[in-house]
Amino acid sequence: MSLRDVVLKTEYRTLKDDIAREFYIPVLKEAVTYKRAVGFFSSSILAMITDGLYELYKNNGHIMILASPKLSDDDIKAITQGYENRTAIIKNALLRELGDYEDFKTRDRLNLLACLIAEGRLDFKIVEPILNSKSGMYHEKVGIIEDLQGNVVAFSGSMNESSNALENNYESFDVFCSWENADAERVRKKEKAFTRLWDNKEDNVMTYAFPEVEEYFVRKYQRTSKPLYELMTSKDVAEGKVEEERTDYLPTDEYNQNNGFSKPAWLQLYDYQQEAIDRWRENGYRGIFDMATGTGKTLTGLSALYDLCRTKKRLAVIIVCPYQHLVDQWVDDIVKFNVKPIIGHSASPQKNYKQRLKNAVFSFNLEVQDFFCFICTNATFAAVEIQRELIKLKDSTVLLVDEAHNFGADSLKEILKNSDFMYRLALSATLDRHNDPEGTEMLYKYFGKVCISYGLGRAIEEKKLVPYHYYPVIVYLTEEELDQYNILTVQIGKGIYKKNGRLIVTQQAKTLLLKRSRLVAGAKNKISELKNLMEDNSDKNDMLIYCGATNVEDEDSSEEIRQIDYITRMLNFEYGMRVVQFTSHENEAERQNRIAAFKNREVQALVAIKCLDEGVNIPSIRTAFILASTTNPKEYVQRRGRVLRRNPGKEFADIYDFVTLPRPLDVVLNSDYELATHEMALT
Repeated sequence: MSLRDVVLKTEYRTLKDDIAREFYIPVLKEAVTYKRAVGFFSSSILAMITDGLYELYKNNGHIMILASPKLSDDDIKAITQGYENRTAIIKNALLRELGDYEDFKTRDRLNLLACLIAEGRLDFKIVEPILNSKSGMYHEKVGIIEDLQGNVVAFSGSMNESSNALENNYESFDVFCSWENADAERVRKKEKAFTRLWDNKEDNVMTYAFPEVEEYFVRKYQRTSKPLYELMTSKDVAEGKVEEERTDYLPTDEYNQNNGFSKPAWLQLYDYQQEAIDRWRENGYRGIFDMATGTGKTLTGLSALYDLCRTKKRLAVIIVCPYQHLVDQWVDDIVKFNVKPIIGHSASPQKNYKQRLKNAVFSFNLEVQDFFCFICTNATFAAVEIQRELIKLKDSTVLLVDEAHNFGADSLKEILKNSDFMYRLALSATLDRHNDPEGTEMLYKYFGKVCISYGLGRAIEEKKLVPYHYYPVIVYLTEEELDQYNILTVQIGKGIYKKNGRLIVTQQAKTLLLKRSRLVAGAKNKISELKNLMEDNSDKNDMLIYCGATNVEDEDSSEEIRQIDYITRMLNFEYGMRVVQFTSHENEAERQNRIAAFKNREVQALVAIKCLDEGVNIPSIRTAFILASTTNPKEYVQRRGRVLRRNPGKEFADIYDFVTLPRPLDVVLNSDYELATHEMALT
């Protein structure tokens, strides 16, 4: 076969065509040369066209990539004003983009790329426009593919060489074939233009080869000695399947016409859950369920709503959760109570949820409809157009707020003050807000009495949660970090004083406290201690790693990167682990994919910042490494509760808590007097 035997269209569009399967893979299977000039190249494209690359590899083929370094505004400024060596800046930009990573699948793509370079099958050159203050990137996008018989397919359009361009952007390109008379001249011109670029003969641009970057890339990312064909046919670099959109909980009617909650036949409440509901009823259906993470808050809350429905002929139910993924978890349980809710958030499967809510409120107030349930995120609840509808509800309305401590924040607190829901229920592992007595007081005043206080200790004792081994990991600041810490401490101390018996903290001191907190969170020695622990844990599964919302210095580039990114890369590349991030950057479908892969042990560890603090149910977690230790009781309880959920075969959990001290305790007595005074004032 040859390129002439491939059925090709004259134009491809990303949102209409499956470009990887319909174009890239078929033509690359026949190719011996693949030349590509693009504004941006990403290794993510490789996972999508592996089948084609495998055949090109078998054909003893060769790939030539011309791309522009993705320069930042600071890069361009430094080059144009002569602050730094332009070659060094471009090299760093190239390393930054080529070395982009997310998880172990990206690790395998980078491994594939490194192997292609190492075997002389792929060459990079960088195309840079003659820079001025307005331009920082080469934007042409052209591809040329040639087979053994000399047939050539050229394509040109708006698309870069990345998976994002193939899947998410709205892109298109035109295709030209050398054996078609109408296309032959155009193909020849594109080949000539590419050759001029590759040979650095084109005006107004400069083309660089960076052999040291290729050597560095191979050294850093090549992880296998397997023949490349084995690597490219392994399942590790195959495209992951995205879970199909769920429709099982979508109402089939314009809005929900259920008559209320029905208790599932399988549900048997524990005594403490029933007692909580009884107290709530006795308090006029107002109150607080203070229950540790993993002790059944959601089912207790839904059972309370069922209890209320049994006594009320008409009821509008409003349920509010902090995040979209928590809303979706609640929906999974709500449908078990025979309720099909209106789902309100930006990614709701009900695209017209606002109109559904408006219709439901209108029908409920006219007494045409006796029941509806609306569940939404905090952000949706706070939206003006949603509040405009909810405020129309007068009687027979219940507000249930999950992770209710969040409603002590100023913006949500004001909404509660102006809300007059007849029945109220707050769920939280700890309602008390850290260093916010006013917000805490308002929550108790609005929701009422605590109906149950069921903490971690009682939950473990009554075997609702598993016991755990606690290992404090003491970390000290480096000399450089300690110098910064001491300077900040003195400055903070000057901005804190007492007035009329109250402690006053200036805004400047608050800013410095945050800066010092990030310094402690990003302590370099945390990485060293984690490495030591991973020597004995890198072959294990069911692990969770909490990182701080801070940056660390990358040893290779000397640039500041997020701690979570550094640790993810370290575990994937240095230890060969299968690790993925679980953050706010992933959409709900991807989060569910990662949770499923974790439960199936396709993934060994989840690396998170705050996204797992509230509500995500992953009971298989056995070991937690908490690099972002906290003095906030709410976070303390939530993070431990996340690890202590019961699961078949799980008898206990291990928690490694990284505790950062500025310096060893035995040298504290010799501290500078002024510094010691300020430190004591801050404790």
